[in-house]
Amino acid sequence: MSQRDGFAGGFFAGAIVGSVVGGVLGALVVSRRDEMPSEEVQQLAETREAKKKHAARRQQIKLSDTESMETARRSLEDKIAQLNATIDEVRQQLGNVNGASTSGEASERAG
Repeated sequence: MSQRDGFAGGFFAGAIVGSVVGGVLGALVVSRRDEMPSEEVQQLAETREAKKKHAARRQQIKLSDTESMETARRSLEDKIAQLNATIDEVRQQLGNVNGASTSGEASERAG
């Protein structure tokens, strides 16, 4: 039971000390950022601008990929339609050939 009490007290003390240290470090970082040389600020701005340009390029690539995929899809649909038409023609031709041979066989059997 006493170990649990010691743990809880240590836990809360650590949380308080950690909060204070974190607050002090955060304040130092913010004050240092305000005193940043203009070269570093300009460099950060250029980096942000480069990231924006890169994101815009990625968006263009995505659009061109989408457009090319749409073109490829349409082309495939056209080819599938051509294949289906050819298959139908072959079926009709085979049906005519099979129909003629079966009717010829039937007349030979009758005669």
